[in-house]
Amino acid sequence: MKTKKELRSAYRQLRKSLKSEEVESKSKAITIQFQKWLEQRSGLQHFHLFFPIDRFNEVNTFYIKEILDQLDKTLYTSQVNKTNTELETLKLPKEAAFFMDEWGIPVPQESILVSPGKIEVVFVPLLAYDKFGNRVGFGKGFYDLFLSKLKPEVIKIGLSFYEPEEQIEPESHDIGLNYCITPEKVFTF
Repeated sequence: MKTKKELRSAYRQLRKSLKSEEVESKSKAITIQFQKWLEQRSGLQHFHLFFPIDRFNEVNTFYIKEILDQLDKTLYTSQVNKTNTELETLKLPKEAAFFMDEWGIPVPQESILVSPGKIEVVFVPLLAYDKFGNRVGFGKGFYDLFLSKLKPEVIKIGLSFYEPEEQIEPESHDIGLNYCITPEKVFTF
């Protein structure tokens, strides 16, 4: 079994090898899979999105944002509080304009700092995941800490261009996924 460090390195290289057209087409395919998933869960209203860091070839979640906006869902995102290095929850206005922060993360120009208490679904960034819903992120621990403060019933969805690993050894602070959406299918854990 590969260590998280080895997986992090391998998946960074895999992502780096993707052309921008591949990232976009795979991101659109993931969005279609998400739409199918969402059709079965019409009661959900409050969604927390991460936005992609282009230089890391992350899934373009702006396509998912468009779908959720069309469905009149309430959207949230996060920004890092530099004082305590935790994620703060921001409620997104419908027609949010974005700027890039110093890490290359799209951040809304106008937003409202809110409690994360209403969030029902969180899209979780990742590099790799396994058949049990364990994931490997970028190693900073921001999302595990953020997820630990949410209600346990919040649905945690990973987005990945790749199939799952057989097994990733979780650490005590890790919080697993409920689903992971790829261009081909939705994995349930």
